[in-house]
Amino acid sequence: MRNPLRIRLVFVLIAALAMMQRCAAQDISAMGAEPSAEAVPASDPASSAPAASGPAISAPVSRITPEREVSWRLLVPNLLQDQRQIWTFPVLVARGHHLKPTLAILGITAALAVSDERIMRPVQTTHAFDGFNKTFSGFNTATAMEVFPAAFYAIGLIRKDVYAQHTVLLAGEAVIDAEVVTTVLKDIDRRYRPNSVPPGGDLSATWFKQTQGSYIGGVGSFPSGHTIAAFSVATVFADRYPHPAWHVWLAYGLAGLVGFSRVPLQAHFPSDVFAGAAIGYLIAHYVVRHPHEVTPELDMLSTPPDSQVQTAVAGPLPQH
Repeated sequence: MRNPLRIRLVFVLIAALAMMQRCAAQDISAMGAEPSAEAVPASDPASSAPAASGPAISAPVSRITPEREVSWRLLVPNLLQDQRQIWTFPVLVARGHHLKPTLAILGITAALAVSDERIMRPVQTTHAFDGFNKTFSGFNTATAMEVFPAAFYAIGLIRKDVYAQHTVLLAGEAVIDAEVVTTVLKDIDRRYRPNSVPPGGDLSATWFKQTQGSYIGGVGSFPSGHTIAAFSVATVFADRYPHPAWHVWLAYGLAGLVGFSRVPLQAHFPSDVFAGAAIGYLIAHYVVRHPHEVTPELDMLSTPPDSQVQTAVAGPLPQH
């Protein structure tokens, strides 16, 4: 029942936005006017300092450019670029990059997975969350995540606010990226959901057991699809509307409530929720919002050596 809801979340979001694609096409020409928080200010000394005399030194650096161009026609190319960056990330980790945060996330997820049985055992028998579960049911949270971006996009069209329209497109891109990852992981781990285990059953033996369900939507429970979608959307909105600060608190607060709701509903284990939140945030923030912050090692996976991005650093070599 919940896999169709998660699939519906993605496709209804796309359908709702596609209904307004024709109107949005009128604003594509205005893309260049969109402000970018990542643009280098004119007063930056690095950009205005005169070139000093001396030999130029060329060294490969990370490409850090303003936020990518976004539009309906670029959605598929952007998604393909995102997926390349997502699935080649383990190569960077194997080479020692981003090792500490990756190990931290994996460690917390593993610790929660070990504790899942103890946490879920009392949840199976309590009625303390009955009212909460009715309000934050899977249907209600999925519908809210569909309606809000579509309404935000419609308001952006009415107000001719290209920045708002691009925000929704980026949120949709983040959700699709995250759901692709979720589906693959679910089909691999095939973990039982808590509500698939009867009260008193063995909640510790849940991995690689689920055989029923659609492989297109993901068979298993890990990670939480609702949570990964909620944090994908929340991260994009929080990144693009950070002021006033309550925007950020509201975005992540609501996403946190969606994630938490999956536990008393017995739709997911705590480790499923944490992994979904982490993956949703990382994909939205580091892949969709900052897709060009690419280390030389990752860039070499798809860029020929003769087109490596280099920068000329003016000035003589430092004297030691």
